[in-house]
Amino acid sequence: MKTSIYIVVLALFTLVSCERVKTKTQETINAGGEVVGKSATEFVEGVSEGIDKTLEAKLKLSPELQKKGVKTGKFTIADNPQGGNDNMLTLYIIFDKDYDDIMFVKVFDKNGLETGRAKLEVKGAKGDANYFDFTFNERTEIEYRSLIVIE
Repeated sequence: MKTSIYIVVLALFTLVSCERVKTKTQETINAGGEVVGKSATEFVEGVSEGIDKTLEAKLKLSPELQKKGVKTGKFTIADNPQGGNDNMLTLYIIFDKDYDDIMFVKVFDKNGLETGRAKLEVKGAKGDANYFDFTFNERTEIEYRSLIVIE
């Protein structure tokens, strides 16, 4: 009987020890996984920010438009619903002075070759701002690292 009690106590002690080891192991693995997850997320975010900065198209506003009180904000490049890939420029334009004229937009690829032109009649009162869509030929594609010149 004494041996049975020893065996039961030893079995309970072993079971409790194993559960404790299992719990500690799981906690360590979880903590390690959390660190790896955070590091991986930071790495991926850093890479995508670097890619965005490297591949992003650049926008240049002519000095003449700047003198006329025109500023630009955010811009996006999208597919034109009537056809083509990345051939529509949506530009947020800010007016520090009244403006009513035609704006011309030229797109140059990363090698400096012109790839497309668009024009649009733009009107805005002093203090206003709005989005304007410049639509290019369906064969024009505003590529990564393109230069977009607004005149």
